[in-house]
Amino acid sequence: MSKTIRVFVIDDHAIVREGVKQILAETSDMICTGDADNGHEAIRLARKGEFDILLLDLSMPERGGIEILKQIRKEAPEIKVLVLSMHKEDQYAVRTLKAGASGYLNKQSAPDELVVAIREVLVGRKYISKELAQALAEQITGDHQAAPHEILSDREYQTLTMIASGKCVSDIGKELNLSVKTISMYRSRLLQKMKLKNNAELMYYAMKNKLVS
Repeated sequence: MSKTIRVFVIDDHAIVREGVKQILAETSDMICTGDADNGHEAIRLARKGEFDILLLDLSMPERGGIEILKQIRKEAPEIKVLVLSMHKEDQYAVRTLKAGASGYLNKQSAPDELVVAIREVLVGRKYISKELAQALAEQITGDHQAAPHEILSDREYQTLTMIASGKCVSDIGKELNLSVKTISMYRSRLLQKMKLKNNAELMYYAMKNKLVS
């Protein structure tokens, strides 16, 4: 008899957690051992390690998914983490893999793709979609020059996408549990790195490069 795959789901949206649990319930060798809605719980559970795979939402309140992922990798490097996100793969997939994720899957993917991704990650392989794999292959074989946003730190990039989505500095600070001064610093750094003058140019750049939907 094959071993039952134990999956824990971390997502701040109850409807997403319930949807994932339903998919797992319909898969004979998988079981959801629990779910939670915050990153602090993800880190606490990672220390206990009572599951095989952790499904982690990238957009979490207070602490971002990448920050949570890095903390998990630091405290429990053996934990396999599959990131689920509403963001397009070309926006965050490479960053999450560099941060230690075992795979990246867009939430709009079909249920059977989630099952495939879990199986791939369980045996120690990295999981990305065929579309992203093709895009990465083209970058490697071509004369790919890093786009300005690719040189940003994770926090700077997160600030970029949130400003481009229409959020003000104070709102971003509240959402990320950071001070206005800190967010303003990230904004200044990213504008300087990308050679942009203001939010208008930032928003135009983000829309042109499809960093926001």
